[in-house]
Amino acid sequence: MAPGFAGADLFRMIGSFVLVLAIMGALLWTLKKLQHRMTQTQSGRRLQIVESLSVGTRQKIALLRVGSHEVLVGITATQINPLAHWPEGAGLPSTALQAELTELSDSLTVTGGSHAA
Repeated sequence: MAPGFAGADLFRMIGSFVLVLAIMGALLWTLKKLQHRMTQTQSGRRLQIVESLSVGTRQKIALLRVGSHEVLVGITATQINPLAHWPEGAGLPSTALQAELTELSDSLTVTGGSHAA
């Protein structure tokens, strides 16, 4: 017999490759369905994280929606503090919100101790 692949070996290798691709496709399809299901069950909750911003290694600012109100909170390793709150449709002008976030970031930098200006 000559060295190399015989016809049966090549057929077996291609068949195994197709089987692996089919299993990967089925797994991706299943994960996509599970992810879609999880987002549907979370949409009915009253508490949602609208957006979050990291201002330090262990400090965050997050905008939470609770029912029809939005609450801006500061999150550190040991505590969560409410910073501002307003009704859902009210919204702050972007310049006022930017000024508030800058002031908050500055105060976290000064009181945090881990960040040097």
